[in-house]
Amino acid sequence: MQKTRLSLSLSNATLAATLGLAFALAAPSAVAQDQKPANEQVIVPQVDRREVKLPRFPSNDFEIGIFGGSFATQNFGNSAVGGVRVGYHISEDIFVEGTYAQTKISDEAYRRVLAGGIFANPTETLRYYNISAGYNIFPGEIFIGRNIAKASALYVIGGIGSTNFVDKTKVNRLSRQTVNFGLGVRVLFWDKFAARVDVRNHIFNQDLLGKNESTQNVELTGGISFLF
Repeated sequence: MQKTRLSLSLSNATLAATLGLAFALAAPSAVAQDQKPANEQVIVPQVDRREVKLPRFPSNDFEIGIFGGSFATQNFGNSAVGGVRVGYHISEDIFVEGTYAQTKISDEAYRRVLAGGIFANPTETLRYYNISAGYNIFPGEIFIGRNIAKASALYVIGGIGSTNFVDKTKVNRLSRQTVNFGLGVRVLFWDKFAARVDVRNHIFNQDLLGKNESTQNVELTGGISFLF
């Protein structure tokens, strides 16, 4: 009887040792199967790639507009002025523009003391053109009421050009090199339309009654622009 029990105990011990060895051999492979690389994709999607065309939004870098206002010509009074502008916005803050405008000048004050006056006619046309560069120093928004806000910018601008008008012989137009500088405000009411107010000083020399002097000619204008 004791021999039988001893045989059973040995058999159980042998079975346990065999099962433990088999588990130890099988465990690494199971662990290796569970430990998959973190970047391994479990499901590979079968999706055909397609070309996506990005929308082309307008840049609105070009600007064209008209303006009108008042031009105070030193020695010849204050008159209405009107003209056109064409500009290009190099960046959000820097832009360049060309301007052409004309106004009227009168020598009525001189005709009271000088026979024949200074010009061939009492009133002559003054035309000017210039190329200027501007910089937005305070871009921001302007509020109209409580619920409406529009993009705006306060800018400085300056450039060079030419101013000309007819002399007394009415044969040649006197052209004067002109420097202009000033301030302006632009308000963008819609994506393509803006309103502007500018004040500038045009400086050019005048040879008046044999005296060459530098004159200050202040211009105040308002206008609208179309951006494209």
